[in-house]
Amino acid sequence: MLTPAIEDYLKAIYDLAGEDGRASTSGLARRLDVAPASVTGMLRKLAERRPAWVVYQKSRGATLTPEGRLRALEILRHHRLIECFLHDALGYSWDEVHAEADRLEHAISETLEDRMASRLGDPLADPHGHPIPRKDGTLPPRREIPLADLPVGSSAVVSRVSDGDPALLRYLKGRGIVPNASLAVVDLGPLGDPLMVRVGDASETCALSRKVAGEVHVHDGPRERGQGT
Repeated sequence: MLTPAIEDYLKAIYDLAGEDGRASTSGLARRLDVAPASVTGMLRKLAERRPAWVVYQKSRGATLTPEGRLRALEILRHHRLIECFLHDALGYSWDEVHAEADRLEHAISETLEDRMASRLGDPLADPHGHPIPRKDGTLPPRREIPLADLPVGSSAVVSRVSDGDPALLRYLKGRGIVPNASLAVVDLGPLGDPLMVRVGDASETCALSRKVAGEVHVHDGPRERGQGT
């Protein structure tokens, strides 16, 4: 049976997994604000159950099994649908919905999930632009890069922004850097930092540090439907 703690672990492993699909023990400890020893104990528990939800190797961290990945995506679907409902139906701002969804994602039933999705018109992405997993546990493919990697003189469309820092979300919103916004990198600082960015048809540019620009992802295709702030 999934408990809120187990759901948090599966979601955190999915979020933290890099190109090799692994989440480190130290990274999970920081993300979940627990002791490394507690992380090790939980990872062993998840690896020993049948079917296993993770593959755990000491000093190498954990990867999700197919069953674990499906569970993680189900939790993400709950979370992102809740964010959409809070934002679109209840008027929450985009910097408020993440924390609320973290609390509510463990409580909703599959029936409520289905009704929220239907009422919202089956949205493709949450208010921050993160894709909502489909009911079957799949995700639509995306081709995107961090804004920090966009060359000078290039234009793109914002696809998503990191959602963990409310202050950052308010800062980006104030500059119009939201999903589906068009922007261009017009110049760099003398040492390659900050990026000078023009958003939409604005006459002036705004300066973004590479750290902030790394929290924004962009793509070069047409604007996507079913997302926004």
